[in-house]
Amino acid sequence: MTKSKSNGSDLFARALRILGRRDHSEAELRQKLERYDFPTAAIDEAIERCYSYNYLNDERYAQAKSREMLRNGRGVGPRILLELRRRGINENLAHEALQSASEEIPPEDVFLQQLERRFAGFSYTEASDKERRRVVGYFQRRGFDLGTIFSLLKKTGE
Repeated sequence: MTKSKSNGSDLFARALRILGRRDHSEAELRQKLERYDFPTAAIDEAIERCYSYNYLNDERYAQAKSREMLRNGRGVGPRILLELRRRGINENLAHEALQSASEEIPPEDVFLQQLERRFAGFSYTEASDKERRRVVGYFQRRGFDLGTIFSLLKKTGE
């Protein structure tokens, strides 16, 4: 990748190519644009233009990322918050996005879908200790707290 100094419209075009592949947070876009030898002021201007055309929108990005993670079973609660913060979304916006996504896609439904998909036929009462730890660990890594995990596993065993 060749680094070059150029005018602001080239930087804006580069930002559009980046955003054309997938939605990004402002922090992600800024990080990608900083790889090139453009002045900070030019990067700020390109990002501002992206906002003005609504090509860049952290709220939209946070909402979509939260829904995607829930829908795909890749995370709930603290796991989603961690991922959003890692991608440069501020704390308040991350919490709002998580709340909205959780109302749309209940984490309990995500748990039950993932349990059936990943561990079809799993019975906590009949499973070995090793298998129990494996299942519980899987859900902990996705952000479920232990109380919720055991409560939902108990419900499925009834």
